[in-house]
Amino acid sequence: SKITGKISSDEIVYASEPDAANKNWVNVYYNDKTAGYLNTSKVKLLDSYETLLPVTTDENKAVFRSGNIKVDIISEKFNYKENKKFFSSSSYGGQKIEDQYKGKLIWGTDGTVPRTHYKSITVQIRDKKIQIPTKEIENLFNVSNQFTACYYDRKSDTLYITMLNSDGAGSYVALFKIVKGVYKERILKKPF
Repeated sequence: SKITGKISSDEIVYASEPDAANKNWVNVYYNDKTAGYLNTSKVKLLDSYETLLPVTTDENKAVFRSGNIKVDIISEKFNYKENKKFFSSSSYGGQKIEDQYKGKLIWGTDGTVPRTHYKSITVQIRDKKIQIPTKEIENLFNVSNQFTACYYDRKSDTLYITMLNSDGAGSYVALFKIVKGVYKERILKKPF
């Protein structure tokens, strides 16, 4: 096939499971311009790293732990009435849609009022406490703690926190990356 784009080493992509007919290739989505297939020898799946086991997973809290690493994720009902002033709308095909919260794109809704949101995500690695900044979680809605997982790469001292959230059609995948005890980045993708 024609080469559709190039992705540097150590980049994070959203990947589907390898095709049953051809297990040597995995379908990946990198950004709006780069999607296609990568050879499985060039891809390292998150679940190949050490998994932090869930201690608690319910609608308001998810706690994961492995050795001296602990992840606390707190979610809560979202009070739309109290926060309505922070929403803004764009026009699509002559119709106004609330699609921004505090000036950032809303994730997890498909034009509906958000039901839940993250209150905090806190990580404890050895004696170091890392808080995911509020600005990184405040526009993520309709939390599904049961679809959250944490993976740790001991070799590079990197923690990955990943979650799939949605209200149905507004599905998104979020990934938070912490390297050597320092929060590095958030990556958001629409998985379908």
